[in-house]
Amino acid sequence: MHHNNLEGTIPATIGKLYKLQEVGFGKNYFSGEIPSSIGNLTLLNSLWLEENNFHGSIPSSLGNCENLELLHLFGNSLNGTIPQEVIGLSSLSISLNLSRNRFTGSLPQEVGNLKNLVELDVSKNHLSGNIPSSLGDCISLDHLYMDHNIFEAAIPETLSLLKAIEEIDLSHNNLSGHIPKDFANLTLLRKLDLSFNDLDGELPVGGAFSNISAIAIVGNDKICGGIHELQLAKCPKKNPRKKNVSLAFKLVISLVCGILGISLTLSLLIIYWQKKNRKPVHSPWKGPLMNISYGDLLKATNGFSLANLIGEGSFGSVYEGILEPNQAFIAVKVFNLEKRGASKSFMAECEMLRNTRHRNLLKIITACSSVDYQGNDFKALVYELMPNGSLENWLHPQTENEGGGRLTLLQKLNIAIDAASAMDYLHNHSDMPIIHCDLKPSNILLGQDMTACVGDFGLSRILVEGDVQNFQNSTSSIVVKGTIGYAAPEYGMGSDVSTKGDMYSFGILLLEMFTGKRPTDVLFTDGMNLNKFVKMSLPERAMEVVDHDLISKGEEKESSMQTIRVKKLEFLMSILRIGVMCSEESPSDRLQIHDALKELLAIKNFLLKHYGRHKNFQIPRNNIEPGILK
Repeated sequence: MHHNNLEGTIPATIGKLYKLQEVGFGKNYFSGEIPSSIGNLTLLNSLWLEENNFHGSIPSSLGNCENLELLHLFGNSLNGTIPQEVIGLSSLSISLNLSRNRFTGSLPQEVGNLKNLVELDVSKNHLSGNIPSSLGDCISLDHLYMDHNIFEAAIPETLSLLKAIEEIDLSHNNLSGHIPKDFANLTLLRKLDLSFNDLDGELPVGGAFSNISAIAIVGNDKICGGIHELQLAKCPKKNPRKKNVSLAFKLVISLVCGILGISLTLSLLIIYWQKKNRKPVHSPWKGPLMNISYGDLLKATNGFSLANLIGEGSFGSVYEGILEPNQAFIAVKVFNLEKRGASKSFMAECEMLRNTRHRNLLKIITACSSVDYQGNDFKALVYELMPNGSLENWLHPQTENEGGGRLTLLQKLNIAIDAASAMDYLHNHSDMPIIHCDLKPSNILLGQDMTACVGDFGLSRILVEGDVQNFQNSTSSIVVKGTIGYAAPEYGMGSDVSTKGDMYSFGILLLEMFTGKRPTDVLFTDGMNLNKFVKMSLPERAMEVVDHDLISKGEEKESSMQTIRVKKLEFLMSILRIGVMCSEESPSDRLQIHDALKELLAIKNFLLKHYGRHKNFQIPRNNIEPGILK
């Protein structure tokens, strides 16, 4: 019964339905307390109560449900402590998600009973105390989220025993002490967020710590060492200074005779000590945040020269550059403040990027709000440079040197999945739902390994308790809700922005990627558009609309090659159907992003499983996600 408009309380009589195995009331408007009679449903294996208005505590009677594999209570107003009977329910094996509530107290040691659990999420609560060392017994965990709580003391060394772990988020707590060195031995770990704690000591090297995009440590000013790219301070020598001074005294006494010699030596030691501990004038770059002046950016981009210009948008221009002294490759988005709405777009993008973090969102280094050498206001955003440019340049290269060649079927599918993952995070997993409002190929950037990142949040909006709010104030002059061809048709009739509008843009993006046609193509006149063009052609005339470059030529001569060609066409039709369903004219008919992402992942999984070794699929091995193969 999930995702409806049901309200009121769940009656206690539900406990009489003792044969129930799955109960789903998620994403409704239920309120009141969770009835303790649910504990009578001893055959229950899945319970979804997420994103309602439940309050009170978790009934300890849930501990009677010894067949329970999945429990989702996130996004409510539940409070109190987490019952030992529930956190220690050893049958939980798929997911236990208690995030975004108001739980207090410590996380019970009984959490170690969850030896078969794959995902544990207790983030965004008010949990305190130490992280229990028994978590190391949860040997099947691959996702652990404990961020935005009040956990303190050191990170338990036992977490290094989680050999299956892929993601750990302990950010925004009060953790202190060293980072366990054995974290570097977690071979499957691809995301480790320890930011905004009070950690210190030497950063381990190896494993995830060798990949700057896999770890986040900002907000821990006492951490030192690590790989060169992080630009952290060097760790001090292991011997304490007092021991060094004592040893120096012994040497002085043994070598120097007389008071004058001793005084001179002590003076030299004091001068050396002061020089060694004097703080540098300019702080080194410690991760993604740094202070940059207008002069720094002017120098990095050769005076914002045309030779460094790599893109232009609605509110400004983007330049590539090399930032000293780190020799970091950057992209600088300079806002044209003479354009109406540019300043507010800058503030919107700053706020958006400050509050989000995802591997498929463009990573920001810093912002610069200053004045130029003529005294004019200057605003710019500084990003990591994406070496493979935008998806726009790959789909529609203007010159032979632009892009880098034709994208294969799997590469395009990977990019579509990356974009869908970013939008799923914005719509469903950020602190508050965020609407991008301008999803299109030029706003999707490609990294060195062709990983796609969604960027340009100058038009983005945030949803607060069902209302659309701008990051700007209510008098914002920005009325544009996207780009022609990608903006949802209801926006043209004055409708408020919504996640459904983003879904239209995503659907058009999919259709453009796999047909090779822009939504503004000259073919689309007299009411015809890209959605209708594809819908009218499926399935009988699919060959007329798909991008023929995705189907290898010259395969008709061999029967086996012809079979592969047919299979490719089947994959393409499945993807195009998803694009059509996402870009339906009526918002209520469109897919939601998590459903579209699920379908795309299923297509990729099937492709790799059955045809992954065939040379004609041209699979780039370095772009296959380990999780999908598993």
